Amino acid sequence: MKKPAQRTATQRHGRKKKTTARPAASKRRATKEKKSAPQTVEEYFAAVPEPARSALTQIREAIRSVVPPEATEIISYRIPAFKHKKVLVWYAAFSNHCSLFPTAALIDTFKDELKEFSTAKGTIHFPLDRPMPVDLIKRMVKERQGRSG
Repeated sequence: MKKPAQRTATQRHGRKKKTTARPAASKRRATKEKKSAPQTVEEYFAAVPEPARSALTQIREAIRSVVPPEATEIISYRIPAFKHKKVLVWYAAFSNHCSLFPTAALIDTFKDELKEFSTAKGTIHFPLDRPMPVDLIKRMVKERQGRSG
């Protein structure tokens, strides 16, 4: 026995789906001005407005004070990071907070000390309207170094 043919939505409901015309992808891209990704940490900092720049500088100095002298600062995933053999931590500025990206395992280790901050899988948000927890950042970076070998 032969199966009946499938009916299209138009055949079933008697109306066509409305579609809106969108400009071609190349035209959409042309109208949006793309920000160029920073190539250096200095370029990244230059683009960050105050008060986020000051907070980010505190985070940077805290990290720099505990990483080995041969550690380098790089741009990774379009944000600053400290690398020693491999990336130890990333950090970034946003409109109302600065973030530290120390890995999910480290956030889990320090979860009790991070209760007053917003966290996600691998991110900690430090609000700009509160003092940066410099000592906590230092301890976390030291712990991360110990785990990365």
